[in-house]
Amino acid sequence: MEGLVERLERAVTRLEKMSVTMQVSNGMANGDCLSRCMEAFDVLLRGPVSEYMNYSRAIGSVVEKHADMVNSALQTQRTFLKMVATHRQPAQCNMLFTSLNILPTSSSSADGAERPAEADLDHIHEIQSFRERNRGSNLFNHLSAVSESIPALGWVAVCQKPGPYVKELNDSAIFYTNRVLKDYKETDQRHVDWVRSYLGIWTEMQSFIKQHHITGLEWCMSRSLLSSPPPPPPPGPPPVFTDDSQPQAGTPPHSALFAQLNQGMDITKGLKHVSEEKKTHKNPNLRSQAAPTKTKSPGNMNSSKATVQKRPPLMMLDGKKWRVENFEQKHDLVIEETELKQVVYVFGCNNSTLQIKGKINSIIIDNCKKLGLVFENLVGIVEIINSKSIQIQVLGKVPTISINTTEGCQVYLSKDSLNCDIVSAKSSEMNILVPQDDDYREFPVPEQFKTVWNGSRLVTEPTEMAG
Repeated sequence: MEGLVERLERAVTRLEKMSVTMQVSNGMANGDCLSRCMEAFDVLLRGPVSEYMNYSRAIGSVVEKHADMVNSALQTQRTFLKMVATHRQPAQCNMLFTSLNILPTSSSSADGAERPAEADLDHIHEIQSFRERNRGSNLFNHLSAVSESIPALGWVAVCQKPGPYVKELNDSAIFYTNRVLKDYKETDQRHVDWVRSYLGIWTEMQSFIKQHHITGLEWCMSRSLLSSPPPPPPPGPPPVFTDDSQPQAGTPPHSALFAQLNQGMDITKGLKHVSEEKKTHKNPNLRSQAAPTKTKSPGNMNSSKATVQKRPPLMMLDGKKWRVENFEQKHDLVIEETELKQVVYVFGCNNSTLQIKGKINSIIIDNCKKLGLVFENLVGIVEIINSKSIQIQVLGKVPTISINTTEGCQVYLSKDSLNCDIVSAKSSEMNILVPQDDDYREFPVPEQFKTVWNGSRLVTEPTEMAG
């Protein structure tokens, strides 16, 4: 009898410890989530943003003032993201965004309280208005690059794919940053570094979004780390009562349990007697009957498998972006009606060719295989990402070609595009073909490098396999 009482006491103790552990672990999990998210955003602020601020101060004038506005907007977004990591999603998100100057302003705050109109400063509108007020500045291209891309801060209001939204607006800035590079590339390195640092902000922002908010804002599951009530302890097995030991109506279950424990030696009076033929440890046949196994029928297994459906082909102009998606099996595609600020985004196209006429901003090839691309002129960049067996032919001019995470890429340059920059990372089987004597001569892009310390810095040079 004493052994039974001790077992019951140990069970109650374990339940109490389990409740405390769940409360502590839940708070620690929320705290870790907040810490990781804010630490990642602080990396952006300490890295590209800090460099951008330093180079803006070095240039001075309106560029420095513009940079201060950008920094203020990013600090506001940090405050908002900290709140997102510690609160449950509110019913009226637009009102919450307005109170933090992310969307156009209103006269009410997130909790419905009236706020002074002066506090409703829209950062994006302020930055763009500053550009308009300084149209006569010789640094107008700097201001335009920032103004065209600063709406990317509104990614917090994009529900499904905020990352591509940021990238699209970043591409809008390249039109003006290329002008900055053209004016200062050979005369003032500060402006070149300024371009690199500013574009790096949005590249780092995309990485942050991919890591923490890939499908939209990830609000905290609990209401608040400071105000959320502790979770209730897990329910224990219900006690077995006889007719003479039922708890009184209205008595809480845990009170009834402690009332039973306080009975002392009389606690066993409420237990039912089990006959010998009903004891499972003495009758093995009863064990298999007590725990029937569940089997899955082949029909259930087949029905649980998700069916993958191919998306239909798509070629359309969406705002300033041409979308060319999901073409298969030898399609000859042509985009003729183009404008300078348009972007072409090619996704999931296999065994096809695409010809782009006219002069546009930039081209992105993403997740394609055996695709041929022919275009005339670009003011920005052509970027190949996560693709295989890509062939590109440049008929006119292009400033930059970027190849990332791609296996097999042939680039045919024209005589007007021989001075373009070719940037590659995590890619293989890349070849650049240069026109010579009415033909093309092929040059492989190095894939292996050697890095040495020269006493003051690291020096990296391409190397070839021995043998």
